[in-house]
Amino acid sequence: MKQSLQLRTSQHLALTPQLQQSIRLLQLSTLELQQELAQLLSENPMLERTDDPLDHSVRLLADGAISTSNSQLEGMPSEMPISDAQAPAENSGDAATSDADSSFEGSNSTAESDSGDSGDSDWSFDDVARNASPDDEESRPQLEASGESLRDFLLQQMRVTVSNQRDRAIVELMIESLDENGYLEDSLEELHSRLPEELEIEIEELQMALKLLQSFEPAGVGARDLSECLALQIRQLPKIAMVTRRHALQIVEQHLQLFAARDFTRLRKAMDCDDEDLREAQDVIRMCKPHPGAAFGGGKSDYVVPDVIVKKHKGNWQVSLNQEVMPKLRVNAMYASILKQNKGDGSLGNQLQEAKWLIKNMRQRYDTILRVAQAIVERQRNFFAHGAVAMRPLVLREIADTLGLHESTISRVTTQKFMLTPHGMFELKYFFGSHVATDAGGEASSTAIRALIKQLIGAEDPKSPLSDSKLADMLGEQGMVIARRTIAKYREALKIPAVALRKSL
Repeated sequence: MKQSLQLRTSQHLALTPQLQQSIRLLQLSTLELQQELAQLLSENPMLERTDDPLDHSVRLLADGAISTSNSQLEGMPSEMPISDAQAPAENSGDAATSDADSSFEGSNSTAESDSGDSGDSDWSFDDVARNASPDDEESRPQLEASGESLRDFLLQQMRVTVSNQRDRAIVELMIESLDENGYLEDSLEELHSRLPEELEIEIEELQMALKLLQSFEPAGVGARDLSECLALQIRQLPKIAMVTRRHALQIVEQHLQLFAARDFTRLRKAMDCDDEDLREAQDVIRMCKPHPGAAFGGGKSDYVVPDVIVKKHKGNWQVSLNQEVMPKLRVNAMYASILKQNKGDGSLGNQLQEAKWLIKNMRQRYDTILRVAQAIVERQRNFFAHGAVAMRPLVLREIADTLGLHESTISRVTTQKFMLTPHGMFELKYFFGSHVATDAGGEASSTAIRALIKQLIGAEDPKSPLSDSKLADMLGEQGMVIARRTIAKYREALKIPAVALRKSL
């Protein structure tokens, strides 16, 4: 076979670094964006941030006092936007910057003016602190103490209850074996088998230590299963009639499975009691906590910060970007000036171009989010006026065609971006949903159907809850043709139990 050289021309698409960065910034959540910016700011001296993301954080002064003031540190120059005198001239090649590309101030759809701060009119905590006595606790705000853990709470009770060092060590062993919900993870036999033989600890000592631990607060701690946990709490509940307490204990110790399945017919037969006795025992069991140690988890709540805010103004729904999460970026004037004087420095030139790209891409990111949010609000006006039951069907293609964007772009914009509305906080993806046909030939949103199901179940008779088939019939009466299995799927998505588990006495 003869070898030969051939030339062929072909076309292919390639993503430039600028476009790659634009796509990446668009799909990041607010938290991920802040982390990305922190890394870029540390790597590129040409880029600086004019707002402080830690404005509302606690600061330590030189003497160890805590300051909540947002004033700038002494000796630091005030920040000023780049002026024509500071920025390089337009004809300086890569070093050129313009007002449009050299800064990103997080502008909104409406113009925003900066108001100067007057030192005479401002009131701050520091002014009060200077006039207060240095010995006053109020003169220095204190950091919030961290939440007490379950382990610390139990050890504190042990120290005032147990005096013998050996007994303390055994009880502390039991405490260390608890999980975060307050349950004993291992059996006493397993704990005993792991102890060194030279300690000569008998299993009876472990049993006594466990009994002592189970007398501590919170009630139910140290239980080995749910049945024992509930029984421990029922025994400690005050002001409960003896008969009612006995019935409640009988249920959790012997018939917990029947009670969980709400099989009240078999439960009445097994306990030889009437509905009134069962109802009173049920009320007692509901007073118990199945996870007694959960309150000591010490976990912080995760808060979602909205990217856009929707408000009603003069009868119209208006969308605005949340200024609190929009970073203010600009090109560093000092390094830009150095680059202007040393045109041959290719490293600084590349970093300047990267800074300009980032500022431009940040502006494009928020402009796209705002445009998509405005398009969503325009199409879901009934939702903002009447709630989830008025949600209309909406797909990504509809917004993409309206804005002249690709569906993948809309998908990136609506993922992990949140909208604050009068009805609550929602991810932008929440406003998109499939459609279900109606008898009239129209369409109903799956979100609206789920809201109707929740509404119907919320108004049902607890003694005779609605089955999935009955819910399908009731929605059919409203013109929505929905199969029973679809109702079951939507109900499970709403985390609503089946009809048998919603039945009560």
